Amino acid sequence: MSSQRRYLLFVPLFLVACALVGGLFGPGAQRVSAASPQHNASATSDDDLKASIESFTKVYDVVDQNYADKLSADKAIYKGAIPGMLRTLDPHSNFFDPKEFAGLREEQHGMYFGIGMLIGAQPRTGKPMVIHPFGGSPAYKAGLRPGDILLEVNDKRVDNLSTTEVADLLRGPKGTKVQVVVNRDSASKPITFNLVRGEIPRNSVDTAFWIRPGIAYMRIQSFTETTSKEVEDNLKALGEPNIKGLILDLRENPGGLLQEGVAVAGHWLDRGQVVVSHKGRAYSEKPYLAKGSTYGESYPIVVLVNRYSASAAEIVAGALQDHDRAWILGDTTFGKGLVQTVYPLSDNTGLALTTQHYYTPSGRLIQRDYSNVSFLDYYYGKRAQANNPTDVKQTDLGRVVYGGGGITPDEKFDAPKTDAFEVSVLRKNAFFNFSNHYFSTHDTKLAQGWAPSEDLLNDFHDYLMKNGVDFTEADWTRDHSWLRDELRQEMYVTAFSYEDSQKIAVEQDLEVQKAMDALPKAAHLLAEAKNRYEKQRASR
Repeated sequence: MSSQRRYLLFVPLFLVACALVGGLFGPGAQRVSAASPQHNASATSDDDLKASIESFTKVYDVVDQNYADKLSADKAIYKGAIPGMLRTLDPHSNFFDPKEFAGLREEQHGMYFGIGMLIGAQPRTGKPMVIHPFGGSPAYKAGLRPGDILLEVNDKRVDNLSTTEVADLLRGPKGTKVQVVVNRDSASKPITFNLVRGEIPRNSVDTAFWIRPGIAYMRIQSFTETTSKEVEDNLKALGEPNIKGLILDLRENPGGLLQEGVAVAGHWLDRGQVVVSHKGRAYSEKPYLAKGSTYGESYPIVVLVNRYSASAAEIVAGALQDHDRAWILGDTTFGKGLVQTVYPLSDNTGLALTTQHYYTPSGRLIQRDYSNVSFLDYYYGKRAQANNPTDVKQTDLGRVVYGGGGITPDEKFDAPKTDAFEVSVLRKNAFFNFSNHYFSTHDTKLAQGWAPSEDLLNDFHDYLMKNGVDFTEADWTRDHSWLRDELRQEMYVTAFSYEDSQKIAVEQDLEVQKAMDALPKAAHLLAEAKNRYEKQRASR
């Protein structure tokens, strides 16, 4: 989506979030100590394990006594030995140190206490900078803006701290006070904000609205403890009986909690239909069934996916595809068919261990092959052939689907290629910087429905030239509409809110427009599925 382009220079922030959220976490896990066995083993296995532990202890002692620098036990064990062991298993089993485990729990709970803003490093200097406050948060109400450079938090200098360290300082108990000092382009001296920390919801459904009369749009960013309730609440607020078609956006959704994915998919399926099943060496096969809903089966759905839609997002897409309940549009999904059980360990650490494989209702295992592939290539490298020709299944209506590397969409969408001029503008972070430059000398209030005038675009043209973006007038003319739309979206963040800018991004999104055109295909699937159901019921 075009909204992702704004963060081209803040990709590391996104990758950290995906590392925390991007598992498929099954329900329930008991607290165990790091050494407690979960299953009985043979005497031979116990002897082998004891010998291996003794060998490791000897190696550790030699390193501890002879390494050139003082050895950190936390680093050697938490960052070295345990993650190294897990890497030999699969790419998704993971160990969390106390800080990472707290972050995982926070992500799953869907809320935290703080002032509510996203921060990143300023590209030129690396100093912590406000990317945007969240609408309605203490930071938003106080008037903090995109581009503000953070100088102090509660009298502590932060301009040389990492964004993670600054974020830790901004968080704290609900109702406590925090003072933030920033530099702003339009101000002759630093500005001080006195704020009170509040509850900041991390809504997994970040937007839901009418994109056209009768056509609703909903985007789910991840699957946390509150996702299914958020879906229900948003559908109720829209007025679900009035929905004639739904665009469900799961692009960039890295996954999350298994039971939440089941509940969300189950809203649009018949009661009792299988959403997903899983089984593992220590677990018998278990199907998860849809609970159904009053209105969820009555309107067509187009689901948007891409290569970063993973785990729980793939469960939803796979269930709706296998039951012919939705038309899937976009690119082949990530291909994660493994379930992790989270085990809380001692010292506030945690272990996410792959314990099961999951299968879509047709019986597909969509896990991508990770043998003989590096960790980085698995996550970010070029994808090999997705479909497994030996794992051929059928949807309820008899459409052929394959296991293997992810969910293959019913209809592929190829986004237009970004040309050299567009890439140059994005690399310079020009929309973000020009917006800050503009609002340093202009009122931040704009009229609802505002769009950049030709005079403003001409100012942007001159700004690009002054800031080293090479382009011809032919480049400018060719990309004029794109420049106007992207600039409008960016300036909405400051003039209104980040949330309002996202609605603009959705309305301008070519893939969303394609999804609306594909709704008749989804309606045809829905009608055929209902006819099949009626015939089956009549023959009983």
